[in-house]
Amino acid sequence: MGTYLNPGNSGFQTIIQDNYIDKTGLISVINKRIGSSRNLICVSRPRRFGKSYAAKMLCAYYDRSCDSHDLFADYIISRAPDYEKHINKYHVISLDITGFISNAETKKVPLSDIPIMIESALLKDIKHIYPEFGDIADLNTCLLELVRRTDTKIVFVIDEWDSVIREAKEDEIAQRAYLNLLRGWFKNNNFTPEVVAAAYMTGILPIKKDGSQSAISDFNEYSVLQPGEFADYIGFTEDEVRELCDTNNRDYNRAKKWYDGYTMGHLHSIYNPYSVMMAVDSGKFTSYWKKTSAAESLMVYIDMDQDGLQDDIARLIAGESIEIDTDSFQNDVETFTCKDDVLTLLVHLGYLTYEEVPDSYDDDDTVAGLVSIPNEEVRTEFEKMLRRSKHKSLIALVKRSDKLLADTIAENSEAVATAITEVHESEYAPTFYNNEQSLRYVIKMAYISCVDQYAKVEELPSGHGLADVVFLPKRRSTLPAMIVELKMNDSTSGAITQIKDKNYPAVLKQYGGDIILVGVNYDEKTKRHTCAIERCGKD
Repeated sequence: MGTYLNPGNSGFQTIIQDNYIDKTGLISVINKRIGSSRNLICVSRPRRFGKSYAAKMLCAYYDRSCDSHDLFADYIISRAPDYEKHINKYHVISLDITGFISNAETKKVPLSDIPIMIESALLKDIKHIYPEFGDIADLNTCLLELVRRTDTKIVFVIDEWDSVIREAKEDEIAQRAYLNLLRGWFKNNNFTPEVVAAAYMTGILPIKKDGSQSAISDFNEYSVLQPGEFADYIGFTEDEVRELCDTNNRDYNRAKKWYDGYTMGHLHSIYNPYSVMMAVDSGKFTSYWKKTSAAESLMVYIDMDQDGLQDDIARLIAGESIEIDTDSFQNDVETFTCKDDVLTLLVHLGYLTYEEVPDSYDDDDTVAGLVSIPNEEVRTEFEKMLRRSKHKSLIALVKRSDKLLADTIAENSEAVATAITEVHESEYAPTFYNNEQSLRYVIKMAYISCVDQYAKVEELPSGHGLADVVFLPKRRSTLPAMIVELKMNDSTSGAITQIKDKNYPAVLKQYGGDIILVGVNYDEKTKRHTCAIERCGKD
């Protein structure tokens, strides 16, 4: 048993000792590919979405150096027809590329040396396990001989395959050396068919579209945009999280609020696995993105000066969905030709979720893609970014919104009406302004800086109807709650009366603070917003 060749099943054994969600069905998907032309698989998913767990599971199942029947006996894969055919029947080469990057940085050697480090580590492992290969100096020759003499092919499991591409984004020599290593394994007619039973590579970014990564162009690719049959194994489903919360006596509704919201192909309501597990273990529902390097990169991408990007970011923070075109994205972290490229990268990083929506206005049934902020966890990161942004448009929007909140609490109705009018006349206003939905959009943009102090709920069931917009103070806040009722071509007094008559404050009966009632009306004839504000005491 080695470190990189046939590492055994101890990694998976450790995983299942804890709250393990059964994702062994992934093995069946790969088993069907073994021996076919579709046996090279590249799956990209965001950080903290279970890439390493999947890698350890695959190693444990395929590795011939151990017996993993007991480990898998209670899981889905054990009931698959081809379970016995493939379990512990292959050599496994398991590589976590980030480990080699860390080693290179520690030794202060260039990233271009990583392929040499990988080859050296594998040769050392093989010769330790099989001393008879001691005289073979070339890695691929050694692997060929290993397969021939043992009559056993190799399953390659490569975690974070794209980390060299990302870390060495300006180092063409390092990238070329690394891709040549992969080419020698997976695009080599004298090696690949004879040696490779299957390859499973996982990372954050898909394969580049420009052909520079042709070394892996034969891989079948599955990303968060097009996950195909791998959708079931990217993230946790609603049923899985509900069961996990029930088993560990955790609040499922809080888990849903914080970590739900991703769409993966045909699956909706997908959760961030890492954050769910952290919350279940600790009992603390909060953002765990701050623990990742991905969080550090958000401001860099958001502050890029792509035309219209800041407007779209503001709309996303306000709770809107944005239509994007993902086709121009080059699958790297530096080539951005338009704002859609930046937004597409944020999907791959897990900051946004993507959903294909059939275009009902197009006769040829084309598909439009919509992105949005998935959940409270990610929203908190955008909230932090909003106040740190250096872009003038966002700075002005936040300052205006801060003043609007202060004026609302002070019951300065004229100032509130003026601020809403300013947003209506800004670049953030909808094209058509002729119904309460468009007015609601302007209200969300006007109060955008509230997102770090309030939870905003639209059309909240309360009393005898639906309150248009309710702002609930977050924990430990001394701010009043706010109920905003919207009218078109009516009156602000009518809006306040509706709040009272339909008893909208009933939904806040558990809230102990004051409640601000805000009525906003827009008159299409006069083109004026008017506002009325009343404060309800604790009783």
